[in-house]
Amino acid sequence: MLHLASKSPRRRELLARLGIAFDPLDVEIPEQRAPGESPHDYVRRVATGKAAAGRVLLGDAGAMVLGSDTEVVLEDEVFGKPADAADARGMLQRLSGRTHEVLSAVTLLAGGEARQALSISQVTFARLDPALIEAYAASGEPHGKAGGYAIQGAAEVFVTRLEGSFSGVMGLPLHETAMLLRDAGLQISFAMDDMPMKVPA
Repeated sequence: MLHLASKSPRRRELLARLGIAFDPLDVEIPEQRAPGESPHDYVRRVATGKAAAGRVLLGDAGAMVLGSDTEVVLEDEVFGKPADAADARGMLQRLSGRTHEVLSAVTLLAGGEARQALSISQVTFARLDPALIEAYAASGEPHGKAGGYAIQGAAEVFVTRLEGSFSGVMGLPLHETAMLLRDAGLQISFAMDDMPMKVPA
């Protein structure tokens, strides 16, 4: 049985698209970048930490657990989830008119093996009007979103160019995830009328 170590409804929705039955786990680990740690190493470490925390929660050291982490990076600075609307405004002001990276790491623990993949996307924002930033920050959509925006939501209007994985920017890169699951012996299915899980919007 596959377990997804994530509280994110977006990750649960994305994983369900692969047609594999899974059990969601609510895990929470400290997300603090270590001194001198690169953004790439940081996002990989957090993804692995979530998967490991899922095994601890299950009490099963051999359980098949998928963990993922997504971070927005601008000039080597990692933008996590905004603390409040003011924090979201600050992030969006800095991202306005610029290209940033979105790193999305996936770790699959299966038996005694650990498989990992990293998706790197480049996202370019238009120059955002201050009133637009204010309205978006006040909407509540930035809450819980890396970088203070949800590309699958109203913030899609900010994006002038995306090079990479749309699902990766959302929070779970499906191409890389599917490769890891296939390597572990799971079969991907696209029977849309027989999805294993449906997450409410």
